[in-house]
Amino acid sequence: MPKVVDHDQRRVELVGATWRLIARDGLNGATMREIAAEAGFANGALKPYFGSKAQLLTFAFEHVFNETNKRIDKATGSKKGLAALRIFCHEVLPLDEEKQSEARIVIAFWQHALADASKSALHEQSVQQWRQKILTHLSDARKSEETDAAINDEEFAGILLNMLLGAQIGTTFAPGTCTPAQLMAELETLLRLIHTP
Repeated sequence: MPKVVDHDQRRVELVGATWRLIARDGLNGATMREIAAEAGFANGALKPYFGSKAQLLTFAFEHVFNETNKRIDKATGSKKGLAALRIFCHEVLPLDEEKQSEARIVIAFWQHALADASKSALHEQSVQQWRQKILTHLSDARKSEETDAAINDEEFAGILLNMLLGAQIGTTFAPGTCTPAQLMAELETLLRLIHTP
């Protein structure tokens, strides 16, 4: 009886191999041949799943984004307002090894998105989804009178998103000066700006 292959699981395994290679050897070291070897597959075995490295990076980016959103939803539960916003930020910020690896994938994807309109559009769509989550939490915080900040929600959402995305860059390229403790402190400083005692 032929072995049944779980194609979705195989793609996730290839994403994991891609993470490890980019973390260890950088984007240029993550060739299709090296990814296959890292995942324990023959070189040609990748073709049914990804025709090119660009396709693999797109899938990896979407996988990272979806997994992050699953973590956010699970951690948030029924919480709303600033408590939910804080949890959202904790799940996006590169505060541990897994999230730091995800940041490296995201940055590799950004490099390809510079010259690819479809990848750029995918990134913009992802950021807009996060912006909407932030705005929902801020709206809930206003309704419960946790905040009456003069800064409007759209402006604050932009500031917070830039901080979160910038943290991915800082942690990847300057980990010694962008530590988890510093990121947490910076986040709390931002949230204090809108919190009503």
